[in-house]
This record gives sequence, C-alpha cells and structure tokens, in this order.
Amino acid sequence: MSKTLPDKYSNTALITGITGQDGAYLAELLLGKGYEVWGVVRRSSSPNTSRIDHILQSHENGDSRLHLEFGDLSDTSSLNRIVESARPDEVYNLAAQSDVHASFEIPEYTGDVTGLGAVRLLEATRRVVPDAKFYQASSSELYGLAHETPQSEQTRFHPRSPYAAAKAYAFAITRNYRESYGMFAVNGILFNHESPLRGENFVTRKITRALGRILAGEQEHVSLGNLDAKRDWGFAGDYVEAMWLMLQAEKPEDYIIATGETHSVRQFCEHAFDYAGLPITWKGEGVDEVGVGPENQELIRINPHYFRPAEVDVLKGDATKAKTQLGWQPKVNFQQLVEMMVDADREI
Repeated sequence: MSKTLPDKYSNTALITGITGQDGAYLAELLLGKGYEVWGVVRRSSSPNTSRIDHILQSHENGDSRLHLEFGDLSDTSSLNRIVESARPDEVYNLAAQSDVHASFEIPEYTGDVTGLGAVRLLEATRRVVPDAKFYQASSSELYGLAHETPQSEQTRFHPRSPYAAAKAYAFAITRNYRESYGMFAVNGILFNHESPLRGENFVTRKITRALGRILAGEQEHVSLGNLDAKRDWGFAGDYVEAMWLMLQAEKPEDYIIATGETHSVRQFCEHAFDYAGLPITWKGEGVDEVGVGPENQELIRINPHYFRPAEVDVLKGDATKAKTQLGWQPKVNFQQLVEMMVDADREI
C-alpha cells in the first residue's frame, strides 16, 4: 500500500510542470521520501521558480538531489534529451496549458501542449526507459456535461472545452501505451485541488488573492463569472500523495481523486469573506448580482466575460477505488482549505 525507501535515495523521478502548484508539492514530497528529482522547466525571459525557491535554496546549501532542465512538451528533442539524462524510475506529466477559459482562445496551442505533449513524453519514456512508471495528470473536466453524479472511473466523458478535449486525448493515449506496450502508465483523474500556490487565474486563488488586497486597501472588489458552478475542491498537498501512491501499486490502473463533496463558487466566496471578517449579502439577479459587505461596499461583481462558452455546472468525484485500493484519504476539508488560502494571501 505504501513504499518505504532507504535514507539514501534509490529512486529517480522526472516531473514536468515542476514549477506549478502540483509540481512544487510533488517535488517536496518525493525529496522527503529520498528521491532524486529532475524537473522540466519552460524557458522564459523571467524566472518562474517561485513555488520551488525554498527547495532550490536547500539545493544550493548542499542537497544535490534536485535538477532542473529547460524543456517543453511541444519540443520532442528536449524531452528525449532530458529523459536520456535523468533515466527516471518514475515520470510524472503534470505540465499543460491548464487555463480552461484561455483554451477557448488558444485551442490549437492547448491541444499541442496538453494533448500531444503527453504522447511525446510517453514515447520518449518508452524508447529510453520502458520499465519506468508513468503518471498522466488527467482532470475532472473530462466529464464536463456530466452524465451522472457523482462521477466514477466508469462515467462516460463529455469534455466541454478545448482543454478538456486535449486531456481526453492524453487520457486515451496513456491507456493505449499501457495496453499496447505493457508500460506501467496510469491516469490520475484529479478533481479540483487548490492551495496557496494556486495560480491567480484560477477562481479560488483569484478570490483569496483579491480578498487579501481588499483587506490591505489595494483593491475594491473582485469580478467573477458563474457563482453557481459547483466543484469538488480538495487540497493539492493531499492529491500529490495520491499520484505517488498510484505508481507504488502492484498494477497500473486509473483512479479518481476527489473529496466527494461539492461547493459552489458562491459558497467559496461566502466562507472566505466571512472568515476574513467581511460577511457577504447578495443583492440583485443574474449579471447584475453583487456581493455586498459591511457598510454596503460592493465586494463581488459579476462580469459576463468570465462565463464559459459551454458551462460545466456540477463536478463531484467518487474516490472509492483510490480509498480502497491505495489507502488514500483527503486530510484537509473544504473549510480548512479556504481558510488556509485566505491566511496565506493576507500575508502577501
């Protein structure tokens, strides 16, 4: 059910998307378990390693188990080079163009990186280290217009965005490599998972970051889209543990990771603002609805720009299989997650 490693690392892991929320938590988890970790970083004109700077500091102080290499899921040669250098025992593909709203504006790029990027990395792994275990980050967005609630591993996919369609391809090609080549390749269908490291383009962090600025007098309100969209929100730190557990299982299978609870964007706002001492009262209807705080201050406004062309109304996961077969359990509940994020954004 779990794997104990010796004090000196005996496993090597390769993580794409190491500078993202999940990559940062996963790198910390694996290093804590004694792994050597290689991370793929996209080249940019300004550093984007803020989420792992504390790990890099340890590296500079003598911990040489973390290696960063420039590469990109759209560039086959860089992936081949990095896999050759690292020769990993485990590969975690966490990188993607992951902004659902943006995927409608850049659908081709999203398909190339999020979809075809997975097959490029799978092929590099198959050719160089065919015995390595491969984790593909799938998404609850695969279910989109959900045909049943809660969603399980048997629920039919109905993607409702270019991002979700690209993830559906990545899911299918990962399963294909498992069935065609006998690779230990798995999909983790992770429902929404958040943390203080979440990007500000995601609605939960957009809310808590704006709240921090409102409390500091730097911002007056936050503009949001569909307040009644319901999601199954968990803590990213819990979910990366599930990724690792999937690769320690005896045989490769796909798993849903979720809390089994749903909360609306409206509820997220209410708990966050109430916890910060700014309880919300709702006034108006539709796009004219506003969230009003003490002294009648408009704190939340609706902006039609943030509605999706095809909405995903309710996502709720059934993680029974992961709980039963992997022994995984979420540790942080919804209220704790919201409060953790609010506290973190108060301090920035």
